Amino acid sequence: MKSKSIVAALAALAHESRLSTFRLLVQTGPQGLAASKIGEQLDIAPSSLTFHLKELSSAGLIEARQDGRFIIYSANFDTMNGLLSYLTENCCGGESCTSSTIKSCKP
Repeated sequence: MKSKSIVAALAALAHESRLSTFRLLVQTGPQGLAASKIGEQLDIAPSSLTFHLKELSSAGLIEARQDGRFIIYSANFDTMNGLLSYLTENCCGGESCTSSTIKSCKP
């Protein structure tokens, strides 16, 4: 991933409602959820949820698909994995990250 995409993804996740929404969609898996179900589970008003879904979508963290009269949202696992890879690619000086190597990396 490019730095601009990384910054956009991190910025999108830097809000409690968007982070909760993304985590819910990750937990739900590829089948995703309709916006109404997301709003119900997280107690987010429809107008606010629309804004948050747009932000997550713009950052490439979620995808939307039409299913009849519903729009189903799901996590974009490729983007999520790319973000995690970027954040951990230089972890522990290139060695496997275990509890002991992480402790030895601390200043």
